Amino acid sequence: MAEQYTRLEMVINGRFITAGANRISEPVMNPATGDVLGELPHATAQELIEAADAAVAAFPAWRATSPYDRAIILRKTATILRERADHIAQVLTLEQGKTLVEAQAELAHAIDLFDWFAEEGRRAYGRIIPARALHIQQAAILRPVGPAAVFTPWNFPALTPARKLAAGLAAGCTLVLKASEETPGTAVEIVRALHDAGLPAGCANLVFGVPSEVSESLLAHPGIRKVSFTGSTPVGKHLMKLAADSVKRTTMELGGNAPVIIFADADYDLALSSLVAGKFRNAGQVCISPSRFFVHESLYDRFVQDFTTRAGALALGNGLDRHVQMGPLANDRRLEAMERIVADAEGRGAKICTGGGRVAGKGSFFAPTVMTDVSSQATLMCDETFGPIVPVAPFADNAEVFARANAVDAGLAGYVFTQSIANAQAASEGVDVGMLGINTLAVSTPETPFGGVKQSGHGSEGGIEGLHAFMETRLIVQG
Repeated sequence: MAEQYTRLEMVINGRFITAGANRISEPVMNPATGDVLGELPHATAQELIEAADAAVAAFPAWRATSPYDRAIILRKTATILRERADHIAQVLTLEQGKTLVEAQAELAHAIDLFDWFAEEGRRAYGRIIPARALHIQQAAILRPVGPAAVFTPWNFPALTPARKLAAGLAAGCTLVLKASEETPGTAVEIVRALHDAGLPAGCANLVFGVPSEVSESLLAHPGIRKVSFTGSTPVGKHLMKLAADSVKRTTMELGGNAPVIIFADADYDLALSSLVAGKFRNAGQVCISPSRFFVHESLYDRFVQDFTTRAGALALGNGLDRHVQMGPLANDRRLEAMERIVADAEGRGAKICTGGGRVAGKGSFFAPTVMTDVSSQATLMCDETFGPIVPVAPFADNAEVFARANAVDAGLAGYVFTQSIANAQAASEGVDVGMLGINTLAVSTPETPFGGVKQSGHGSEGGIEGLHAFMETRLIVQG
């Protein structure tokens, strides 16, 4: 499979740097087979400084580049990525494990982001504010915040880098991207496409290394003015503390633990089919994955039976195989985490309806799992699972289910299935999340804001909010 993968490189000030005999590197693994795909170079301490310096040096010229000309480069990047889509989707599946169909859909979304922000960057409008005196003119204008350090995780190797790169570059910022060391190839392909589209050297740098060392170096750099991070809540909190030392602007998209509420009047078939597909997408390794299922008591037994049957019938295997419906977990650490979560729930009285353990053979596979009678104190109910395990619980009334839905620190996404306007409105007000899908799981598109509340972070990506996250407001008053 290695020949289907990509050449792993860092990019610093337009230089593409590969692994070598005198350089620290690490293997990139295929989670479906355990095979080594390639060797990923790590940046030295000096190279991390050089990457930040390059972003700082490139910023004045890129800021001065018109939004119209920036858009040309971003649209050309989208065109190049579409031309290479078959190869890049295969790279994504090889390193991350998700099915090829999911990889293709993710890449299509990522490409759309470059097109969307290319156009939205041309519409970073300010406003004229009526003054109190006739001879005074007041204008609020938007300007790029400056060089940015952006960090992306392994579960969406195309989508999360694209969100940050497309928005930041459209806004006029330059960037240093630290993508995941476990799924680096997709980010390499995206940054390569940017340069092939004519992006000037230094505007988009790509580095890898020991995550804590990279983040501490980049956040200590005085020229970095913005930090955007997607990942776990504990790491996000740590980065916010580092950013506070020099008052850097931050956007944090952190952990989720999405509640699902299925009311008695729900379109049952829609809810069932949507949730089976949505929960086991990317083996549950999705920050907005439906996580805690609350089903009205009138539908509970039927739903548990039907959902269990469908989950148990899913075809597991290598994501490159067309018949496969769920690929492996990203690594063996995730397998161990799933085993701990199941054991904790069982120890508190939960029952396994299907799955519950590893799948024998090669690769990091964990069986789709459904559990009932799960204690509200179980890890499965309290913390983000990030895997293919579903707890299902009954509820009787709105007040009860809203309280249970909100009884966690996370507040990223939530989902409701109902045919009642009253229930939909009550959930819109009563479920404390940044994104609520009503009769749909589609809460992420290029044109809509993506972000959470509570300990799921602050700020948004996507939409005009994602562009403005890389900009600051300046007031001009002229007498």
